[in-house]
Amino acid sequence: MNKFLKKVQELTTENRAKLLGLINNLLFLLSIVGLAVFIYDLGFIHNARVKAEYSIFYNMYALAIFIILTLRLQLINKVSIRKGWFWLEYLLILLLVIGLLWQLFSDHLPAGSNLMTRYFKNNFLTLVVIGYVFLIELSRRTLNFYHARFNPALLFIASFILLIFIGTGLLMLPRATVGGITLIDALFTSASAVCVTGLIVVDTATYFTLFGKVIILLLIQLGGLGIMTFTSFLGLLLQRRSSFQNQLFMQNLVNEESMGQTMHTIANIIKITLIIELTGALLIYFFISSQAIPSLGDRIGFALFHSVSAFCNAGFSTLTDGLYDVRFRIAYWLQLVIMALIVLGGIGFPVIMNLYRYGKQSFISWRRKLMYREPYKHSSHLLTVHTKLVLVTTGWLILGGTILFFITEYNNTLGEHTGGGKLIASLFGSITPRTAGFNTVDMTRLTVPTIMIYLLFMWIGASPASTGGGIKTTTFAVAIRNSISIAKGNVRLEMYSREIKSKSVRQAFAVMLLSLLVIGLATFLILLFDPQQVPIQVAFEAFSAYSTVGLSLGLTAKLSAVSKGIIVVTMLLGRVGTFTLIAGIITPSKSLNYQYPTESIIIT
Repeated sequence: MNKFLKKVQELTTENRAKLLGLINNLLFLLSIVGLAVFIYDLGFIHNARVKAEYSIFYNMYALAIFIILTLRLQLINKVSIRKGWFWLEYLLILLLVIGLLWQLFSDHLPAGSNLMTRYFKNNFLTLVVIGYVFLIELSRRTLNFYHARFNPALLFIASFILLIFIGTGLLMLPRATVGGITLIDALFTSASAVCVTGLIVVDTATYFTLFGKVIILLLIQLGGLGIMTFTSFLGLLLQRRSSFQNQLFMQNLVNEESMGQTMHTIANIIKITLIIELTGALLIYFFISSQAIPSLGDRIGFALFHSVSAFCNAGFSTLTDGLYDVRFRIAYWLQLVIMALIVLGGIGFPVIMNLYRYGKQSFISWRRKLMYREPYKHSSHLLTVHTKLVLVTTGWLILGGTILFFITEYNNTLGEHTGGGKLIASLFGSITPRTAGFNTVDMTRLTVPTIMIYLLFMWIGASPASTGGGIKTTTFAVAIRNSISIAKGNVRLEMYSREIKSKSVRQAFAVMLLSLLVIGLATFLILLFDPQQVPIQVAFEAFSAYSTVGLSLGLTAKLSAVSKGIIVVTMLLGRVGTFTLIAGIITPSKSLNYQYPTESIIIT
């Protein structure tokens, strides 16, 4: 073995690169095979003989991965890979060696090592290796799309479609559900999770097993972050240097203005997501009583699931009645945590990062003033126009929605709440329709005025670069401010001492028009295939699907298969953006080197 490794190290640079490429392809192929076997093993029920055969396969698989990883580390040019990842593979090899030795000598170990024996006997380590190798090799290959000059918008949409189909297949595995699931229901659930919507056609709490709920949770997380964002980040992280095409593609994918900040932005997106979700899970767990959920494991699972679902604005719940469950409808502290997660996920990552920089700069300035007696330094324009617009619009929508909900539902759904509980329920009722989808009141009892308010709020949705849908708060705010500006006779739109580009104004109205066309068409088609349904309920469903909200008046499960398919397409268009789809399909026009004379058109 040592002689072979020495010969490998003596290879020329060209031959080394060819052999390394072959090994990487072999690793990727092995990871696909291993992942497929693992899914089949986990998704189907097997007898003892088959389980023993799987155990043999996992041991052989671990040995093969060990040999290939060892060989690859001898070939890798240490300059082309980040040091942390280089040593991570050494650690992985060490764990594989320990695991294989443990399997060989486990019968001769003392009785006190039962925990470690169970750890390795369950092939947990092999499964970790399968996941690691597949994820890393997939991430590396994601970078190849950038050199092929794919349209970023179309690749973004294709990644969601692929994830929906993968999720559909996983949810149809026998061990994912209690009694099986139809293709259309699996597709609908997968699309709802990936598009972080929350509309359901079957009861998540009772229909899906723990395995199925984990699949839904992963789909929500990947759909909220964007699978391309995550895999591209890992792919670039593996390299010390990234090409111009890679950086340009990622810049377009995350809408970053500065190419040099692209990796930093993506890293912050993932970091912020994990920190907020883990913090939210801890707070939710803290506010769950042992009487409501006796089992410790169930409380941890509940906290983690609802934290991810809330931050991603998905609206999925492991409770049959959602947060309207009798155990949680008056759990106001827990509801406040859920609301905070929804708002943080809905304002968008650019706003969170801008607020972080602003807070950090203010803290440093105040610390210098108090500790070193230096004059306070105010950083002008540290908060961007986008941040100010999002925060002001979000604040007014939450305040206005709370007041309106309190008025329209005071003697209706708020009747079971008392005192401050009515205010918290009203606040929740104001926040949740803007793409979250959780409910603490009986949705089927809402008054017509409340339904009309919900339609408006669902249409507006969350903010850009967030986990939510809708036309976005900035689009709505720009349209309103532009209408006021035109009424005043102004030729320019100005906000916070800045002039807004005419392109942004035109795009805002285009997004609004396209959204209404899609929602209107979806409503029309559903009424065409399900004429017996109530129009207001169908419209509510269409608005909820396009804005990826997840609220329903009890109609979703009653729809026909065709109508469910229409909702699936509507959810996808709402998640990726109709404007994004059209921009990806239509070929951009060339720069115009001429200009026609202007002429006015009568508009009243």
